[in-house]
Amino acid sequence: MQIPIFTVDAFTNRPFSGNPAAVCLLENDLDEDLQQKIATEINLSETAFIRKLKPGDDFTKSSCFGLRWFTPVKEIPLCGHATLASAAVLFHVQKNTNSVLTFVTLSGELKARQVKDHIVLDLPLLTAYPQELKEVEELIKAAVGDMIVQDVRYSPDTNNLLVCLSDTYERSVLEDLKVSAQHFLSVEKTGKVKGLILTVKGNSSGKGHDFYSRYFAPWYGVLEDPVTGSAHAVLSSYWSERLGKKEMLAFQCSRRGGELKISVRNDGRVDIAGQTAVVLKGNLTF
Repeated sequence: MQIPIFTVDAFTNRPFSGNPAAVCLLENDLDEDLQQKIATEINLSETAFIRKLKPGDDFTKSSCFGLRWFTPVKEIPLCGHATLASAAVLFHVQKNTNSVLTFVTLSGELKARQVKDHIVLDLPLLTAYPQELKEVEELIKAAVGDMIVQDVRYSPDTNNLLVCLSDTYERSVLEDLKVSAQHFLSVEKTGKVKGLILTVKGNSSGKGHDFYSRYFAPWYGVLEDPVTGSAHAVLSSYWSERLGKKEMLAFQCSRRGGELKISVRNDGRVDIAGQTAVVLKGNLTF
């Protein structure tokens, strides 16, 4: 069997930065166990599988596809950067003729459209609720030590814990923070946290970034994710409320780094736009 496969760097316009995702094009649905084996073999934070939904569908002409995402260890319900990468493969490599693509996923229907040199994802806007500090104190200490924490929230939709550091900290403090994410597994006692977002306010005067973040998900086999669309579905809600803004520019401060343009809508959704770079094209053969 041969399956076309691509590696796409998402939320960047430069190869070897942003967040890499593998994208596989499936003519027919593939056994779940086999999809997991492929994702484990590829060993990127996510491997996306785009599948035709019915006979006669065409990667260049159809507008609706199935989409699943697997980390090296398990399937996940939502992945922004691998959705962006999937749309890039259809728009830029397959030359899909539609202006909007719809993906049927575990998180419902997600849409992607081209706007100039960006691809815009239509994602759910996810609320993070105040979290009792005592329950997660050990986890936070493992992540940030004695740094001043301004706010702690929890997103039940994504099982993400959002930790906002004091506004007195600059971007460089977040970037320079040494985090041993593997340690999180032993200190997280609630059983409900599957991802940790660290965030700090940006310099929103002028054209700077409104906020910065880093994201850790050792529970899914990903120690640090370079740029995370699903985390920004949570961050967008949080920072929109904090800053009183609907349009924001965000930057995820991983070693590779990536930029996200955010537009919070009034219908409980958020548009997250990013650029992409296709760096590999080939075939899986087995």
